[in-house]
Amino acid sequence: MGQLHHFTYGAITPIFAYAMSFLGCLLGLVSTARARAATDTRRRAWLLVLAAWSIGGTGIWVMHFMAMVGFSVTGSPLRYDVPITVASFFIAVVTVGIGLFIVGLGKPKLWKVLLGGPITGVSVAFMHYTGMAAMQINGTFEYQNNLYLASYAIAVVAATVALWFTIVVRGVPATLAAAAVMGVAVCGMHYTGMAAMHVHLDQAVEPVPGVDVNWFLAPIVLFVLVVVIALASAVMAVPSEREQAEAKAVHDKIASGQAMRNAAAGSVFGGSTTQAGTPSTAGGPGSAPTYPNGGGKAAQAFAARAANGISDARRQRGR
Repeated sequence: MGQLHHFTYGAITPIFAYAMSFLGCLLGLVSTARARAATDTRRRAWLLVLAAWSIGGTGIWVMHFMAMVGFSVTGSPLRYDVPITVASFFIAVVTVGIGLFIVGLGKPKLWKVLLGGPITGVSVAFMHYTGMAAMQINGTFEYQNNLYLASYAIAVVAATVALWFTIVVRGVPATLAAAAVMGVAVCGMHYTGMAAMHVHLDQAVEPVPGVDVNWFLAPIVLFVLVVVIALASAVMAVPSEREQAEAKAVHDKIASGQAMRNAAAGSVFGGSTTQAGTPSTAGGPGSAPTYPNGGGKAAQAFAARAANGISDARRQRGR
């Protein structure tokens, strides 16, 4: 039996792995928050796709391979099968996307979280073991059943909590805390699955096919940069729920002010009228207008102040 090393370069690889998971989950949560605020279905779907790329691609898949940079096997070279590795990436992105679309489209419902969480969690754990199946050594890998099943359970719980976060988390502090919790859960699932692994080396030493894990570093860095830029652009293009609420409040104030000005102008310059809700200056010049059919209180108050101002001006001229 060969010896496995999960921290060949010390703490640097798990720290970087957690940082990538935190970053991916954070950007994904921000994107889902903008998707909640989007009123257009196409824009919401596009933001959910970006969130899937961020959480599935950066938060899970990139984290996995950053951690695998520190993994080695004593007595055998370690290589990776490229097609299987690429397949594990698409499994992560697509399955997280499925969960996000189940929860993110339409009205948020608890049953959607309970349905999408297990689907996404099982698929994420499957992605992890697909990535592990891409490893090539002079020997074979085996897994301890208890830890193997525990990694699936962690993945299901983590995915369910993550989907719940995407519909309830609001505000910067809550989003940062949620991303930190998600990063811990993803890393916990990964290292639990790694702890379940055992290796049996062959006696004969033969060339091992595949590529070194460092071969993936340049594509990983490029992918992370693309995700960050794309999500930053999306976030800037779509207003948040708070920004939309503030814009609506400003619009309502402007509309209310315009209505009051129109009412005041009609009372001062329009003379007497019998239309519903329109003011009448039956009391003579300088008197406050009345609203025979129940004009708005705000408009009446504004018109009264305007009439009083005109009367004061006339008195000043008469002195």
